[in-house]
Amino acid sequence: MNGIIILDKPEGRTSHDMVYIMRKLTGEKKVGHTGTLDPMASGVLPICVGSATKAADMLTLSDKRYTAEITFGAATDTQDSTGTVIKESRERRTDDEIRAAVSEFVGDIEQIPPMYSAVKKNGRKLYELARQGIETERAPRRVTIYSARVVKIDFPRAVIDVSCSKGAYIRTLCADIGERLGIFAHMSALRRTKTGMFTIEESRTPDELREMSENGALCDALIPTDALFSHLEEIHLNAKQSVSVTNGVRMTYRGEENKSYRVYDGNGEFLCVSKIVDGRLMLVKSFWT
Repeated sequence: MNGIIILDKPEGRTSHDMVYIMRKLTGEKKVGHTGTLDPMASGVLPICVGSATKAADMLTLSDKRYTAEITFGAATDTQDSTGTVIKESRERRTDDEIRAAVSEFVGDIEQIPPMYSAVKKNGRKLYELARQGIETERAPRRVTIYSARVVKIDFPRAVIDVSCSKGAYIRTLCADIGERLGIFAHMSALRRTKTGMFTIEESRTPDELREMSENGALCDALIPTDALFSHLEEIHLNAKQSVSVTNGVRMTYRGEENKSYRVYDGNGEFLCVSKIVDGRLMLVKSFWT
């Protein structure tokens, strides 16, 4: 079994829990997720199965979309509702002030990674240091917030819809919005609604996938690996050419220089992504088994 299954991760479970479940359901050893969702978060978690695991890094680097709930009036050490309150405020802000503050974060911004994160400092993950009560200086990271829209305000809570680049921390965004307003804030709920080309509408819960597996229909949830590269032009090789490519030969091929292609064998099986360099097909990523 090779391909991608779009999972709707439930709250309270880890991303590694989801990988374990999918290994059992698919019977495949090669199973991996594409971008960790914290246990308190839910939503889109693409699971790569079989040879599709080779594409996991591409999905990890893709843009994301989230719906997040902000709770104003309290900052926590984790920047979300799982942490300990460290600052409080009883002040209020108007709906217009909240909307204005949220809009100020659209564009290229800098974020300081939270201490409770997997970012490494001197070879150690920050959350390991945080659990020991150690706080260390972190360099800001540049990320892009493509859009941030207030969906609902019922003070002290607000719901926002955010589209962002890879590496953006939504809980940090929520905390920074609170700081900008001067009343502190933390993220109290998070749902990922899109990762790259995959949306919440096409995702399935673990229970739905378990039922499909029991009915022998799990393959119906499998998205072919080559769907990730649907924006690339196709190349179809004959039997001799296919053998050359799978043996690592840089085969002469007439095409557009420095352009990447989806490469298939004569039976229509997806082989790899290759790029034409100096008139030859150079392997970018293989997916043959």
